[in-house]
Amino acid sequence: MKHIPRKRFGQNFLTDGAIIDNIVQAIDPKAGEPMVEIGPGLMALSQPLVERLGKLTVIELDRDLATRLRLRDDLDVVESDVLKVDFRALAARLGVARLRVVGNLPYNISSPILFHLLEQVDVVQDQHFMLQKEVIDRMVADAGTSAYGRLSVMLQWRYAMEDVLFVPPGSFNPPPKVDSAV
Repeated sequence: MKHIPRKRFGQNFLTDGAIIDNIVQAIDPKAGEPMVEIGPGLMALSQPLVERLGKLTVIELDRDLATRLRLRDDLDVVESDVLKVDFRALAARLGVARLRVVGNLPYNISSPILFHLLEQVDVVQDQHFMLQKEVIDRMVADAGTSAYGRLSVMLQWRYAMEDVLFVPPGSFNPPPKVDSAV
């Protein structure tokens, strides 16, 4: 069953196997770890993650994709806008103190998602996100540079930031109009 990417959800599906392998290597998932993927889409990243973890919690807003994801026993599907998800309650429901959070975030709401997670940093062990390269550049910017700003200050205050991987537009279907990075 084919899924047509929906612009209103900011859907650009990762299709490059080498990039996917590099992202999974950077995340380094271990069996049994409590991990949450935001925006699993067509499972390009979810599949290799769940193979290593055994079980994966996914947050999907698109009703059609959520219905398809629920067919899998190895996925715990939360059908919701990620900005409405209480990660503390999610960690409590899963019976864990901290969550690893990953995903290919919709570029049009990536900063609000990052700030939403920052408010719940006490239950977030680490985060690995595919974002617009410009956002990654701002996140890891040094003080005194033109890219340094509120996003840099707020995130660097709580997290160790690292630009792990460049991802060109051709790695997606449909290709976004911007470069991406992890």
